Amino acid sequence: MDISVVIPTHDRVAVLGKAIRSVLDQTFPAAEVLVVDDGSTDGTPRMVERHFPQVRMVRQPNRGVSAARNAGIAQSRGDWIALLDSDDEWLPDKLAKQFEMLSKYPESLISHTDEIWIRDGVRVNSGKKHRKPDGWIFRNCLPLCCVSPSSILLNRSVIDEVGEFDESLPVCEDYDLWLRIFSRYPARLVNEALVVKYGGHPDQLSRRYWGMDRFRVRSLIGILESGQLDNSQAEEAKAVLLEKLSVLIKGFRKRGNLVDARAYEQLMRKWGAKRCS
Repeated sequence: MDISVVIPTHDRVAVLGKAIRSVLDQTFPAAEVLVVDDGSTDGTPRMVERHFPQVRMVRQPNRGVSAARNAGIAQSRGDWIALLDSDDEWLPDKLAKQFEMLSKYPESLISHTDEIWIRDGVRVNSGKKHRKPDGWIFRNCLPLCCVSPSSILLNRSVIDEVGEFDESLPVCEDYDLWLRIFSRYPARLVNEALVVKYGGHPDQLSRRYWGMDRFRVRSLIGILESGQLDNSQAEEAKAVLLEKLSVLIKGFRKRGNLVDARAYEQLMRKWGAKRCS
């Protein structure tokens, strides 16, 4: 199993080294590690070239995390792709445990793991809604992003079939891709916390955008209109779409944003009347 690890980064030189070391310290080594520098201005390329000469650097102007991941995947050589955000890290057995899982189920093309959350330096417990699912998990992916990009290991053929990250989405790009992937493929869960996710810092994308469900609505409409869902999946997706539209409409009206409220009400009427069979 040749694994290419793709680490997108932008102005995170202070934490990037820890992420890279966690990959290089894996008991099951990756075939290659690519750091995609998305237009950093903090000396990231110099740090990587000086301290991690075995890592491949890919440099591009600042275009966002989706473009950075896509560039890394496009330039990688392995049959398997693992992603790691530059502010996260892996425990040493992460890839080994996933390799062991996939060896038991050679027909499987995707694996993910549980995770540890650290927020503002303190470990926090994830809620029930964040419990990691196993198997055919499309339904679990509808309310929120239930798979961490930093935990995913997938065969390149999956990306070849469903497409890459949507670079037009500023956030929820992982939610969008998971809908496309897990409507077609099951996931094998390694039910161990093998990824450490750090939160609370000001440059997290989720802190820059309010109303994240605006972007999830866009993804839900996209996959419903794609025609790739079976009837059951389409009905489940439509139900979640209508629920999210209702919440957004209330939010827009509460803020006095009647223009967007009416636009989303129009979507509500359209999809409330639309048959998915």
